[in-house]
Amino acid sequence: MPSTHRLSVTQARRIALRAQLLDARRPVDLVHTVEDLTYLAVDPTSAVAPATDLIAWSRLGSGYWPGAVDDAVADGILFQLRGTVRSMGDLPLYLEQMKRWPRHEGLRGWLRENETFERDILRLLDAEGPMLAKDIPDTAVTPYRWGAEGWSSRRSVAEMLEALSMQGKLAMVGRKGRQRLWDLAERAYPRVDPVPLEDARRERIGRRLAAEGIARPRVQSRSGDGDGWWTELPGEPVEVDGVDGPWRVDPELLERADDDFEPRTALLCPFDALIADRKRLLDLFDYEYVLEMYKPKAQRRWGYFALPILHGDRFVGKLDAKADRRAGVLNVFDVHEDLPFDGHLMDAVHAEVERLASWLSLGEVRYARGDE
Repeated sequence: MPSTHRLSVTQARRIALRAQLLDARRPVDLVHTVEDLTYLAVDPTSAVAPATDLIAWSRLGSGYWPGAVDDAVADGILFQLRGTVRSMGDLPLYLEQMKRWPRHEGLRGWLRENETFERDILRLLDAEGPMLAKDIPDTAVTPYRWGAEGWSSRRSVAEMLEALSMQGKLAMVGRKGRQRLWDLAERAYPRVDPVPLEDARRERIGRRLAAEGIARPRVQSRSGDGDGWWTELPGEPVEVDGVDGPWRVDPELLERADDDFEPRTALLCPFDALIADRKRLLDLFDYEYVLEMYKPKAQRRWGYFALPILHGDRFVGKLDAKADRRAGVLNVFDVHEDLPFDGHLMDAVHAEVERLASWLSLGEVRYARGDE
């Protein structure tokens, strides 16, 4: 049995932040950033900026321009798989899984019933090239049933496109506005040999631990992995002072646990990987966060799309803000202080808000409640 290392909570936090590229030494290249993080989350909400852009900006800073992720997907440098964007270099790690998708029998049955629908879509795209979902006719034999709302023909088109993407038959190849363009995967993806499934899974979970730095030993695959499998993480076993264990730590990051940590202030996307595991976030950072855009306005504590505020190795608050692109204004409705802000911290947060507005090409930051 390997010996169990002990870490202070500060060391554990800094391991997680280094893994997520959130110390002062910013990365300089988008593709390498995506490779190091393993994925960027995709979500259409753009109260401030789309998730992929906001996550990339929080690492790369002003060197990243809005829309660069979509440009990289259109250029075949990155690819989108369900709710994630990944490096095209990782495609071989997913090809065998694509052949086996889906595992859910209900969805498999729906796809079998709609084989002619699939063939119609593939023939249309083969003949016409990239198309938007709204331009693809619904020829489903059995419409897709969507929860309590019942049968929805347009949902059938969306679900079939997503399914064919997960099977490696279609690929998202760009956008028109906020709508995705779809094409045959054989025209979008390079011809590469697939990595055998078990080898691919081992590679992916090892890279996942490197991207998280520290995690619980047993984890479930992410949405982009497609099949919900559970696995044991590799790495070094550790205990964190004052936090229930056990944990696993990436060996290379464990060796750097005592290195000097260069802090900075960052505004994070609610869909950021560092925020995604709410229990881990509470355990390691003593930080509570809920995305409240699905709640009625009267029940929100922090705002529709509040951005977590990171300062050094602590989460210190939430920024309730919205971009008004037509007026050229970043509206800041509130700065919620989880920890009391002294003058230095307030200045650091305001400076990051100004950088956010500048990156979005918004000429003014307007504070609604006198937070300046």
